[in-house]
Formats: sequence, structure tokens, C-alpha cells
Amino acid sequence: MAYISLCSYENMDPEIQEKAKPILEKTGKLGEIFELIALNKDIYFATDTMVQSYLLKETLLPYSTKERIALLISIENGCKMCVDVHKNIAKMLGMSDEQVAEVLEGVESIQCSDEEKKLLNFCIRASQKDNYKMQQADIDAIKEAGYSEAQILEAVAITAYFNYINTLSNVFGLGQPQK
Repeated sequence: MAYISLCSYENMDPEIQEKAKPILEKTGKLGEIFELIALNKDIYFATDTMVQSYLLKETLLPYSTKERIALLISIENGCKMCVDVHKNIAKMLGMSDEQVAEVLEGVESIQCSDEEKKLLNFCIRASQKDNYKMQQADIDAIKEAGYSEAQILEAVAITAYFNYINTLSNVFGLGQPQK
């Protein structure tokens, strides 16, 4: 139960309603994060652009890597709602139940290359409050693992997106049981 009043479909800006309508028709409901960001049209569309650009379209990183980052950062940030949502999204994008379960157990449990594990651990490190302490050597290690600068940028942008969306979810109590 959110700590503030969320935006009902009827009260959404018509442009946001246009985006919401297919979701409602397909699933019968909108997620709380959708209803939260719909309170502000600019925030809604900025967030939607990030989702479309980073997560839903084909990019330099495979969907499985992007969803692993989503889950790991959401776990790191204690965002139960985002973990629950991205377990399902990961499956929709082709990850098996076993692959999702591995991510939930942590990087070392994931059946992927050592290079991808380095990238995932790098993203977890980048998500932390003291990320300003990261150095050239941190970037160089990921480059040595075979990732291009553009791929590293994408991974960090996805990490930053989840810090952002987890913050919104956590601060406003999304996905929390009613007290």
C-alpha cells in the first residue's frame, strides 16, 4: 500500500492514459510504479523513455544481462516490488525459472561466464553510495573482461535507472502490505 495517493487511470493525463490502456486491456491492472509516476507527466515520460531505451529495445547487452542487473540492483536496494516485477519480466524475456532463481541467490550462483560475473559485480559496486571511489582500474578491469566502453556505459545506466526506480518504490512504500 503506497504511502501517498496514486494516480487512478481516470485522473491520468490523456497521453499517459494512451500508454496505460493497452496494459489495462492485457493485464487488467496497472502497477503501482506506473500509477505513482503518472502523478507527474514529465516524470512519467522521462521514466518511460528510460525503460524503452535501456530495457525493452535490443541494445548492446543481451536481455538476460539487463534483467540480471535489474534484479541484482533491486535486491541490493531492498526493493521487493521491483524484484517481484523483474522476476516476471525476466521470464517474459526468455530467462528460465532456474536462471531467475540463480540471480536471486547472488552473482556467484549465476551460470554465466566469468566475464559477465565481473560486469554484474561491477554494477553492484556502481550502485553503492560510495561509487565516487571507483577508479580507472575498475573500468579497465571490465574492459579487460571484453566489454566495450559503450557496453559499460549501458550497464551503468541500467544500474542508475534501478537506483532511481528503487528509490521511488521504497520511499513511497510501493508493494508494501497495508498496515
